[in-house]
Amino acid sequence: MRLFDINSNFTLEVKFIAKELLVNDRIRSRQVRLIGSDGQQQGIVDTKDALSRAKSENLDLVLVGAASSPPVAKLMDYGKYRYEMKQQAKEARKRSKQQEMKAIKFRVKIEEHDYQTKVNHIKRFLKNGNKVRVVIMFRGRERTHPELGKELLERVSEQLKEIAIVDMAPTLAGMDMNMVLRPA
Repeated sequence: MRLFDINSNFTLEVKFIAKELLVNDRIRSRQVRLIGSDGQQQGIVDTKDALSRAKSENLDLVLVGAASSPPVAKLMDYGKYRYEMKQQAKEARKRSKQQEMKAIKFRVKIEEHDYQTKVNHIKRFLKNGNKVRVVIMFRGRERTHPELGKELLERVSEQLKEIAIVDMAPTLAGMDMNMVLRPA
């Protein structure tokens, strides 16, 4: 016994396709306003006649406007149409770049050269279009002086004010102080 035969697999595929738009035999209205494969209106015809036209042209009858009266159906190659829609969606996802959150950690007792290096990293992240979370880590007695961390974060934001906007002001969270910058 086979788990599925060719016909049942084809039926499953057609049902999956038909969830998006009603196609061929799934159209239940008696009449449709038919649009030909060339894009020209053919007028109001019986659904059976429209299906026979679609079969004679080796195309599918696709219901594109179900809300109107009578519904609008078009003769097209539905497989090709679905492929083009998937490609357009793929391109749209590719073009819309997800904004990534990068993090840079500072210490209160940071040397000037290390500070400048980390600021340069932040500049590079911002120019690439990413948000940056700047974190000041406090250890031991440094926790009693959060104003030092706030001064450091304000210095960073002041130095980057041409290319960055402060998205989240400096806030103390546990043993860290955070600030979020986004590209201007």
